[in-house]
Amino acid sequence: MTLNRVLLGLIVALSGCVHRQPPLPPEPPKFVVGDGYQSQGEWLYPRAFANYDVTGLATVITDHTSPTTANNEIYDPDALAADSPVLQLPAIVTVTNLQNGESMDVRVNERGPDDPGRVLAVTPKVASLLGFPSSGPVEVEVVLNSQQTAALDATLGEGPHMTAAPMAGITAQSLGPPGAASGGVTQNLTPQDQAVAATDPGQLSGRVSAGNPEPGPLFVQIPGFGRAYDAHRVMNQLGGLPARTVPVFGGDRTLYAVRIGPYENVSDADAARQQVLQDGVAGPEIIVR
Repeated sequence: MTLNRVLLGLIVALSGCVHRQPPLPPEPPKFVVGDGYQSQGEWLYPRAFANYDVTGLATVITDHTSPTTANNEIYDPDALAADSPVLQLPAIVTVTNLQNGESMDVRVNERGPDDPGRVLAVTPKVASLLGFPSSGPVEVEVVLNSQQTAALDATLGEGPHMTAAPMAGITAQSLGPPGAASGGVTQNLTPQDQAVAATDPGQLSGRVSAGNPEPGPLFVQIPGFGRAYDAHRVMNQLGGLPARTVPVFGGDRTLYAVRIGPYENVSDADAARQQVLQDGVAGPEIIVR
């Protein structure tokens, strides 16, 4: 018994001499595009967009469990931030609540939402500032700020190395580290501050701009056909749905889309989108027109 106690004492003493390594510091934020991935059985394909202007449905982030985002930023529910299923990370976008006309700039730094029928998920802070309803999705427009995004990505070693837009004549909100937000106090930028801000293209003003509400009916759209014939052929697969083909601008040429609707509520649009998938047609989106 005495020998066992002696051995136990030696083990405890030696264990106290073990030098524990300190935890590794977190990785810095990075530029991320990523491979295609599946969400609820559907394939989504992120890419680095030069232009991005979409309408659709947005939700509020309520179940973020990781302390960091997909590009290694700190997740903060009070940040002016959002999730996108396809945009490069990070990206700066203008989000407009089409139901009340209010808009603001936010930083996209995470993949999501989990529902492929939604174009964006925003933090509770952004939802509060833009007047999102307490439950259910809201109609939005999401527009990429291409120049600010490219300048931001260049600071992370990616994207075209271009000078950030001039900062004169605007107000800015200090948001702290990427992904963090201050209490919402704005300040006028002095010329000296403008020079500093020009080196931080990810800085956001935190201001909400008022505009005219533009709610509209919802449609399910299958985009991207190079020929009207191909769009018509897909449309014929959608038995019983109110579908038609429409021309859409595809950057440098006219493409053709299959548009289904209109629908006056989200549940009907969701049901039509699900029917398209059951008919074997991939890539249906919900848009606002």
